[in-house]
Amino acid sequence: MESPLPVRDGVNATRLRLPGEGPWETAMDYMLHRWGHVDPDGIMDRFDRGEIVGEGGAVLSRTTPLDAHTFIWYYRTLPREKRLPVEINILHQDENVLVVDKPHFLPTTPGGTYIQESALVRLRRQLDIPDLIPMHRLDRLTAGVLLFSTNPATRGKYQVLFEKRLVQKEYEAIAPVDPQLRFPQTVRNRMTKSRTYLLAEVVDGEPNTETRIELLEQRGGMGHYKLEPHTGKTHQLRVHLATLGIGILHDPFYPVLLDQAPDDFGRPLQLLARGISFTDPISGEPVEYRSRLDLSEWAVRGATE
Repeated sequence: MESPLPVRDGVNATRLRLPGEGPWETAMDYMLHRWGHVDPDGIMDRFDRGEIVGEGGAVLSRTTPLDAHTFIWYYRTLPREKRLPVEINILHQDENVLVVDKPHFLPTTPGGTYIQESALVRLRRQLDIPDLIPMHRLDRLTAGVLLFSTNPATRGKYQVLFEKRLVQKEYEAIAPVDPQLRFPQTVRNRMTKSRTYLLAEVVDGEPNTETRIELLEQRGGMGHYKLEPHTGKTHQLRVHLATLGIGILHDPFYPVLLDQAPDDFGRPLQLLARGISFTDPISGEPVEYRSRLDLSEWAVRGATE
């Protein structure tokens, strides 16, 4: 559902579904019930400034009845965020797509405690492209090639590529070497992840994930792996290596969930989205974008040999 409010400071307006009935006479009464303990004056000020709207941009007032609208939009108060000490590098930009090297620790999109400090909001502000939308996502702890749509008119053509799995992705990881394992091999299993559970789990049932894993090189008990996912489940690569007993280096989730701790920017997860390739739906030509980043632990190990 398209927002009637434009992007502001790189951030989309928040959409809220109002209940069809309840003890609240007005939409403002309901919002004060939900968030009045945080900033009641701020909520009322938004109504007075005409910054809370319904479908079609209809402005709500303090007296707008609860049942006058199903969905409303408003700009939330953004928390103060400390800038993460990482930078985004642009690999390619044209009238349809933007391709970047996302650094470790920066989320793809706003969420939780990271709003301004997300790749999407940073790039919208930096490039002044409010319509910028990611075509896929990388975990916050994963670095590498990330593709954005810059043009709403052609966005659907690229979205179809991802929906039909016509995009090839290549990752690299640093993980232990187990001499009993043979590579290349393909891991297939069934994974689930609920909204309320932090980790993805492997369960019995028909496989819904598939990853081809190849060991490229090894040094001092660690291996440099090439990963080719044929599906795109959350944490799929991290889980697949962990199920083989070779969890990715510096992974705080798999195989063991570590206690929450501040980010250690000197020990990033050793997982990199190295490349993405597909046939461009506009030009009809094959394209490939490659990360210019390196996995730090492998570079260190190579320097010490």
